[in-house]
Amino acid sequence: MKHVKVILRDSMSHLGESGAIVSVRAGYARNYLLPRGLAYEATQANIRQLEDDKRRIDARAKRDYLEARRRASQLEGVSLTFHAKAGEESKLFGSITSADMADRLAEQSLDFKVDRRQIDLPEPIKALGVYTVQIRLHAEVKPEIKVWVIKAD
Repeated sequence: MKHVKVILRDSMSHLGESGAIVSVRAGYARNYLLPRGLAYEATQANIRQLEDDKRRIDARAKRDYLEARRRASQLEGVSLTFHAKAGEESKLFGSITSADMADRLAEQSLDFKVDRRQIDLPEPIKALGVYTVQIRLHAEVKPEIKVWVIKAD
């Protein structure tokens, strides 16, 4: 039985992760993996290209992480205050949403824009109080801001 080495394009549960170099039977590679575009031959040129791509991806991931840390440092100590009309038992007439917070953050002196989808607010705020809200800047960087909802006169 002859084996060949191939590089996986996608993660496959029985073979390995995307980008892995695996040894499979020649017929399996020739009749299944290669024609379906699930893998490509592990030639020296392809291996070099794969290593270059990994280096580029790692560099981009590190740059994204450092940028998220820089942005998180700007969000440290930021607090937003909303004046809202409230009725019985501190219930608001209306609510404070992630879009409202994104608009208010845009008014701050930040050098970047926080998108409403980055604000981790499971449901809109519907009562007076002080809330801690996470901002998802990166998978590993999630600074928190304080949101004060106080009664309007």
